[in-house]
Amino acid sequence: MSTHEADDVAKVRKFEHPGRGRERARAVPKGRQVDPHALDEVRGLLDDAPRERSLLIEHLHRIQDHYGQISADHLAALAEEMRLSFAEVYETATFYAHFDIVKAGAPAVPAVTVRVCDSLTCAMFGGEKLLAELSTGLGPEVRVVRAPCVGLCDHAPAAEVGHNFIKRATVASVRSAVAHGDTHSHVPDYIDYDDYRAGGGYKTLERLRSGALAVEDVLKVLDDGGLKGLGGAGFPTGRKWRSVRGEPGPRLMAVNADEGEPGTFKDQYFLNSDPHRFLEGTLIGAHVVEAADIYIYVRDEYPASRRILANEIARLPPGGPRIHLRRGAGAYICGEESSLMESIEGKRGLPRHKPPFPFQVGLFGRPTLINNVETLFWVRDLIERGAAWWKSQGRNGRVGLRSFSVSGRVREPGVKLAPAGVTVQELIDEFCGGMLPGQRFTAYLPGGASGGILPASMNDIPLDFGTLEKYGCFIGSAAVVVLSDQDDVRAAALNLMRFFEDESCGQCTPCRVGTEKARVLMERGVWDTALLGELSQCMRDASICGLGQAASNPLTSVIRYFPELFPSTAPARAAGVTKA
Repeated sequence: MSTHEADDVAKVRKFEHPGRGRERARAVPKGRQVDPHALDEVRGLLDDAPRERSLLIEHLHRIQDHYGQISADHLAALAEEMRLSFAEVYETATFYAHFDIVKAGAPAVPAVTVRVCDSLTCAMFGGEKLLAELSTGLGPEVRVVRAPCVGLCDHAPAAEVGHNFIKRATVASVRSAVAHGDTHSHVPDYIDYDDYRAGGGYKTLERLRSGALAVEDVLKVLDDGGLKGLGGAGFPTGRKWRSVRGEPGPRLMAVNADEGEPGTFKDQYFLNSDPHRFLEGTLIGAHVVEAADIYIYVRDEYPASRRILANEIARLPPGGPRIHLRRGAGAYICGEESSLMESIEGKRGLPRHKPPFPFQVGLFGRPTLINNVETLFWVRDLIERGAAWWKSQGRNGRVGLRSFSVSGRVREPGVKLAPAGVTVQELIDEFCGGMLPGQRFTAYLPGGASGGILPASMNDIPLDFGTLEKYGCFIGSAAVVVLSDQDDVRAAALNLMRFFEDESCGQCTPCRVGTEKARVLMERGVWDTALLGELSQCMRDASICGLGQAASNPLTSVIRYFPELFPSTAPARAAGVTKA
């Protein structure tokens, strides 16, 4: 052996044996190895579905639905099949609450999951007690977990067995669903394609496509009627459509059906009762902005809505834009428009920095029209009945109609179609049958979890865009939660802060850390109102998106409008929002 050959052998041996060099030779290739059996299973589930990057979340749902969990082997196999890194797949899967990721060697997830809503209205009606009572006695094959708002605030408390939602849930009703294997969603009666066509449906869309109705006429009636975005922001619809139309193509359209705000359930009502009126408005919008593809993003808590849309979209006549249904996975942040786009693209729902705005650079980098379900629901009526009709519907100097999601201590909760500008007292008395017997109206949320909390003495404020901001509140998606003298306002604010802490995406420090610190301070018997005020201001000023910017609204409004509660020596309640 030559001197050079001996040197080469020595170098190799340094890597073959520990202690003889800086590294040890690897017995297997680098990276997570793919199990052939898991790969075959994933390929069988995906079948002939495209492997494009944007479908990652959809494919994760396929695995979760089939196995009730997602193993590390299946994650690795999915990454291999989609030509993605394991890290990309793992970070996306672990971002969303509804994917159960099981690490190698860890026990499997129980066969049935029972989720009990712990958001404000359900907490008011005994959600915490229900959760505690269900936590034992259902057997080893059932796990019980708390869940944020599931959109059944008018039927509180709500629970979910698998994908079967139990209204006004009791221990007995949940046990019965578990015992009978009743784990699938139930589709309600609704106006299907044939019934909708028989009532004149899609004639306006046909006139638009044929040229009998000009695009400019559609935009003019939206402008004249003053239709605003009814998802919460209130941006003028006509102006938004014009902005997207003015950008160079190709253009896209996205529909936000991810209403996760506690107290909000109006979009589910429209999708589950009259889906084609919404679809016609959507197709009209797509035609106006010349969008070749429409992405409808529906929250995972609305399985019946997804089934209805899938069935009815398949019945639409051929032609027109392609409609893609996308399924959320349990992330409230994806109701924010830029997070929504990230999720549709198959990624974590992290808010984007603005500018650029979605109408300029949206889905897949293209100009994108984003609208809420209710906004699109009213488009057909507004075009057919005219701007004057819409403008005549308001009250107290306001314009149009609003669908209020009303829950809490009223006799008749539910979605209430009422004039924009109605006051909460008018809403309670005229549309909800008054307060529950023996309960006195003391406070209300005018705009869901982030819209603030006001005392009953301020019951004469018109509920609409621009009327509540001077009080530190806003109407948002018009979710009204009514509290009575049986409810603890401070505990209600704490419940909401816990929600925001749990739902923060974690991208920015003011929201991620601020919601946690606020929650800790609010759990103390005596609130340091000065420190909480300073923290709230920091969150409003520095958070990237609306979650962090508005999370402290309930906190600051309670401090401002309920001074009799401060200082207080009473310990904060650990759970529940009703008074002892």
